Amino acid sequence: MIKRFQTGPRMSQAVVCQGMVHIAGQVADNRTGSIQEQTRDVLAKIDALLKEAGTDKSKLVAVNVFLPHITDFDAMNEVYDAWIDPANPPARACTEARLADPNLRVEMTALAAL
Repeated sequence: MIKRFQTGPRMSQAVVCQGMVHIAGQVADNRTGSIQEQTRDVLAKIDALLKEAGTDKSKLVAVNVFLPHITDFDAMNEVYDAWIDPANPPARACTEARLADPNLRVEMTALAAL
């Protein structure tokens, strides 16, 4: 069975399939915020989607981080490291990538077990 959350005309923000929660790329609502503010916003969205799907960050399997400026890596990690469950860190990749809006400082996708 497949269950979709926050479905729009183009995509769902999260999809549960075969015991896994696939979270679409999350970006900050406030596109004028600092990298730290945008990272907090993105992680809060991931937390909310995980909760809606019936799981939490302790069950994260993988996180992908996209930064348009890799120089933001350390500042993003300050927020990420304070958020992540240190007993259950997921696999993670961080890539420098151009994002859809030049004001976006970070985008993340996630995969978690139920």
